[in-house]
Amino acid sequence: MRAAIQPAEAGRAAYRRPRIPVFEREAPLGYLLLAPALLVLLVFLAYPFVIGLWLSVTDSEAGAIGRFVGLANYRFEFTHDRVFLSSISNTFVYTAVTTVFKLVLGLVMAVLLNQAFPFQRFVRAALLLPFIIPTVLSTLAWRWMFDPTFSVINWVATHSGIARQGVNWFGSPQMAMVSLIVVNVWRGAPFYGISFLAGLQVIPIELYEAARVDGGTRWQQFLHITLPMLRPVLLVVLLLSTILTFADFQLPFVLTNGAPYSSSHVLATWAYAQAIQGGNLGIGAAVSLVLFPVLSVVIAGVLIVLRHE
Repeated sequence: MRAAIQPAEAGRAAYRRPRIPVFEREAPLGYLLLAPALLVLLVFLAYPFVIGLWLSVTDSEAGAIGRFVGLANYRFEFTHDRVFLSSISNTFVYTAVTTVFKLVLGLVMAVLLNQAFPFQRFVRAALLLPFIIPTVLSTLAWRWMFDPTFSVINWVATHSGIARQGVNWFGSPQMAMVSLIVVNVWRGAPFYGISFLAGLQVIPIELYEAARVDGGTRWQQFLHITLPMLRPVLLVVLLLSTILTFADFQLPFVLTNGAPYSSSHVLATWAYAQAIQGGNLGIGAAVSLVLFPVLSVVIAGVLIVLRHE
């Protein structure tokens, strides 16, 4: 019996694969598994960023290799380009206002969706539609609804007696920015709501029961339980939303494209107008890189707070 077992063990030992040292150590294996993702980031993010940084310090134009001009493009934008200066203010207003509205509406949506009611799953899925529909398609629909002649919104407002006459949504800089903000809030609020809903569902229900026993009102429960427990989710969602809204291009380009008279441009659309439509690659790259230091500070601050949490 012992003689029969020994050949079997010898056979298994012969077919046993040799161990690779890198697979036996946690740190080298982690770097090895991250290598494909890092390669993709280098090719599709780092390389274009470096090229854009180089273009921003040259006078390159479409079809012509430029020469090094240092910070001349940045000086020109800040001193001679009025549309660029208005684009900066529009970008900050657009991001700040939409973020506040999406945060408030997202919290309200999450609290309501966290309650038990009929057709709960259907309602949750339906509220995601604005975020799921392609941006260009939904923005074209909103552009039709804001149309000065065929606007559904104006028709409802005038026929219901809310307004005497329709609003020319793209006829003034203020109304153009209002239209941008409305569409962005409509599209982005579901993302906030679903993210906050996921955070609400992991909060222990015992905390609310203990608060009710102690006589805490719903508002006190929201301030002292819901918001503190949602803080990590809030910070992450705010970080992602701020970055995406600062760099938003599709929605402003399709809805207004700077109308009227280049007064509703944000930095993304103005960079596109300068570099692609105007052929000034150097100036367009400089415009697109202006907010990089600001976003870097915001991201660093949020990450520090998250690590502290």
